[in-house]
Amino acid sequence: MLNVRFGCSGCAFRTAAMKHCFYNETVGFFYNNSRKELTTYWRTKDVLVVALGLTVSVIVLLTNLLVITAIVINRRFHYPIYYLLGNLAAADLFAGIAYMFLMFHTGPRTAELSLKTWFIRQSLLDTSLTASVVNLLAIAVERHQTVFTMQLHSKMSNQRVMILIFCIWVTALLLGLIPSYGWHCLCALEKCSSMAPLYSRSYLTFWAISNLVIFLIMVVVYTHIFIYVKRKMTRMSKHTSFHPRYKETMISLVKTVTIILNPWPSAKLDSAQRNTLHLMHQRA
Repeated sequence: MLNVRFGCSGCAFRTAAMKHCFYNETVGFFYNNSRKELTTYWRTKDVLVVALGLTVSVIVLLTNLLVITAIVINRRFHYPIYYLLGNLAAADLFAGIAYMFLMFHTGPRTAELSLKTWFIRQSLLDTSLTASVVNLLAIAVERHQTVFTMQLHSKMSNQRVMILIFCIWVTALLLGLIPSYGWHCLCALEKCSSMAPLYSRSYLTFWAISNLVIFLIMVVVYTHIFIYVKRKMTRMSKHTSFHPRYKETMISLVKTVTIILNPWPSAKLDSAQRNTLHLMHQRA
């Protein structure tokens, strides 16, 4: 039986709410209500989806474990950007676990799930995806700061990075767990979504818009970075158009920008790249 806090927001209305809620119904009841197909036997495509899903999940788990391990043991990666990348790997690792849980509780097994298990399955997916999207935004902001200050690494303290990572996960957990604590359609069948039959359409709309806004902000940040870099390259071309080493300088500039936007290459710059970075900073 589902915990009573799953539905009512106040004890004073609990009795009245229970009369109109369907806490004791099966998952199949809500799927039928939303006219969403729910199979009771294993089809060929179900087996293929589960097999492929488990394979992808294992690959995601292993690759992100390697990334996290590399960041932990390599002192060259002990900078804010790498901590954020490590947290992104942790979010993807969590997504792999969530997807693996889904694969073990999908297909014909969906009809056998309790309402609580169904909500756990969906919350894991929503939380992991939100954590990844918010973390990508944090990385974009950090890259924006480093590009505009012409530094390879930001000067953000480790404490601030940890607070930022904590806020990322709190945000992801809040968005992922809200349906389990009231924002569902167990008490209003007419509001059930056809995509997720136990979720309210309003919650799915809110969740989708929230992630879309975060994504659009990230696009704006990176667009600003590219416009800024393009302008600096144009200024450099005007000052070096007749210089014999113009081509080499521009190539070094592109390499420098690539290193700034992609932190995974070695943190050491060669002399030409250092000179170009310094020249850009002087003419900013």
